[in-house]
Amino acid sequence: MASKITKEEVKKVAALARLELTDKEIKTYAEQLSAILGYVGELQAVDTENIKLTSQVTGLSNVMREDKVDAYDRSEELVNMAPASKDNLVKVRAVFE
Repeated sequence: MASKITKEEVKKVAALARLELTDKEIKTYAEQLSAILGYVGELQAVDTENIKLTSQVTGLSNVMREDKVDAYDRSEELVNMAPASKDNLVKVRAVFE
């Protein structure tokens, strides 16, 4: 059975979200949200008892590797390769004024 969203419920949610809605928008959203809840109700009525749970259907899986930190002692060489540096740091153009 479909739930009907009232204009008062839309106003309450709009207030919580700090949204200012016109009366026309409130009426429209009440109708649309009621329709959405109706569709959800239809989905809840579907018998899924013998349906296998699925998280995805492509058969693809993530390939993971160990996340490890390697020691790197060539930082000075990298700083020297930069177009500009100062005090063993890479100089970059300012982002903010």
